[in-house]
Amino acid sequence: MLLRNIRLRARPFTQTRRFHRERYGPYPYVDLGECEREQFPVVNPANGEELCQIVSPTSEDIKAAIQNAQVVFESGVWSKTSVTHRSQVLSNLARTLARKIPEFATIETLQTGRTIREMSVQLGRLPEWLDYYAALLRTTNAYIAPTQGKLLNYVQRVPLGVVAQITPFNHPLLIAIKKIAPAIAAGNSVIVKPSELAPITVLEFAELATEAGVPEGVLTVLPGPGSVTGKEIVENSLIRKVDITARTQTGRSIGSIVGGNLASFTAELGGKAPIVVFNDADLISSVNGATFAAFVASGQTCVSGTRILIQNDIYDTFMSLFNEKVESIKRRMGNPLNPRSTMGTVISMNHLKRIEDMVMRTSGKIVVGGGRMTGTSDLDGFDFSTGSFYSPTVIVDIETEDELWKEEIFGPVVVVRKFQDETEGIALANSCKYGLGAGIWTSDLSRAHRVAAEIQAGLCWVNTHHRNDPSSPWGGMKESGIGRENGLEAFHAYSQTKSTIVNIAPAEETRSSDDWFSDSPEGKRYG
Repeated sequence: MLLRNIRLRARPFTQTRRFHRERYGPYPYVDLGECEREQFPVVNPANGEELCQIVSPTSEDIKAAIQNAQVVFESGVWSKTSVTHRSQVLSNLARTLARKIPEFATIETLQTGRTIREMSVQLGRLPEWLDYYAALLRTTNAYIAPTQGKLLNYVQRVPLGVVAQITPFNHPLLIAIKKIAPAIAAGNSVIVKPSELAPITVLEFAELATEAGVPEGVLTVLPGPGSVTGKEIVENSLIRKVDITARTQTGRSIGSIVGGNLASFTAELGGKAPIVVFNDADLISSVNGATFAAFVASGQTCVSGTRILIQNDIYDTFMSLFNEKVESIKRRMGNPLNPRSTMGTVISMNHLKRIEDMVMRTSGKIVVGGGRMTGTSDLDGFDFSTGSFYSPTVIVDIETEDELWKEEIFGPVVVVRKFQDETEGIALANSCKYGLGAGIWTSDLSRAHRVAAEIQAGLCWVNTHHRNDPSSPWGGMKESGIGRENGLEAFHAYSQTKSTIVNIAPAEETRSSDDWFSDSPEGKRYG
C-alpha cells in the first residue's frame, strides 16, 4: 500500500505534509489548533478504502492565505522578477515533475479509480505545459503602439494579482497544471482549491513548485468542500480572477459572485460531445476513435463522446463492431493498478448511483452494459463489488428529449442515433445546450471542413478525438463555458495590458503645444 491513513495538513502558506510511509516515516505531530479543524477522507473508489484524511482550512485560514498571497504579490518577489527568471523556474519545475511522474500516476489511480495505463500516459505529458509557458515568457514581447505625434506608447502585459482556481476530480493534476502554468508564468499569486475527492497530487505538486524555486505564497493549495472552501475563496474581494472547471450550474453560481467583485472569469463547464460518423469514414478507425472518445476516463471528461451519430448506410456494421469493442473493454477490466486493465471506476458511490438512476429513467434501448459491476474480474480476479465500477454502456433508439441526450451523465454511458444526410447529422450534433467538444469521422476533406464550421463547439476534432496541446485553445460555446485554457489566450487571460505614453517632444515645443489654457487654444492637442 503506497499511502497510509494520516492527516494531511491544510496549511495556508506551506501547502502539504509528505505522506508516503516508505519514504517519509510516521506523521510527527498534530497540534491542538489542527485538531479543531474539520477533516474529510480521500477514498479509493476502486475498493472503498480510505487513503488519508485531509484537514480543511478554516475561514480564518482562507482569509490569511489570500492576504498572504496579496502581500507576496505586492512584494514583487515573483510578480516583478524578470521573465527570464520565471521562465527558468518553470523549466526547473518541469524537470522536477518529470522525475515524479510514476509516483504521481500511482496516486492519481488510487484517488480517482482511473487505470494506471491512462494516468501514466496523461501525466507524462504534463511537463509540456510548464515548458510551453517557460518558452512563451522568453519569446513574448511588449510592443509600441502607433500613437500620433511625438509620443512613445509602449504596451506591456502585467499580472492581475491574486487569482483563484477551482479544479475537478476527473483530471486532478492535468487540469490544475493547465491553469497554474499560465497563471504563475504571468506573475500572479495563485490560490488553488482542488476537488475534495482527489486533492492529493495537487497538494504534492505545490511542494514541488517550492522546491523548484517558486517563492512561498505564490502557489497555495487550500483543499476543502467546494460549497464552503471554494465559495469563500471566490467571494474574497482580493481575488482578481477566478478560473473553474465544473458543472454548468456551479459555473453560473460562481460567475455571479465573480461578477459582483468585477473580477475576470474563465469557466470550462459541462459537455455532451457528438461523434458524427459519415458513410465514407474508415470503419475501423472510427470505431476505435468513438470507443476512445466515449470510455476513456470511464466517460468522466467534459469532451466525452456521449452522443454517437452514425449515417444510415454503415449503421449496422458500425454498431456490430462498436458493441464488440465495448464488450471487450468490460471483459478486460480489473484492478485499476493493473497495467492491462482497460477501464476504471467512476469517482464515487454517490456518482455511481446518479448514473444508475439516469440510465433507469431512459426511454432508449440498452444493448450493452447498463448496470453496476459486481463479482470478480476475469482479468485478474479483482473484486468489483466494493468499488464504484459501472459497466461500459451503449443505448440506442434514443429520443432527443430524453434526459440522456440532453444532460451530462459523466460516466461510461453513450447514446446512439442514426442520421440520413449531412444536414440531419449537423442538426442532431447541435441539438444540445452544450458546445465544448465534437468529433467528425469522414474521408471527404471538403465535408470535414464544412461540417466542422457548422458544428457549435469550441473544439472540433476530425478523424481523431481528445487531442490536447499546451498551444491549442480549449474551451466551449453555449452552456459549456466562457474563456479559454491553453495557448496565448490563457496567458493573456492571466495578465492585463499596461499602456505607458511618453512625450518625447523637446521642452520648447511642449511649452507651446501643451499649454491648453493659454490665450490662444489654436494648434493645441486634446487627446
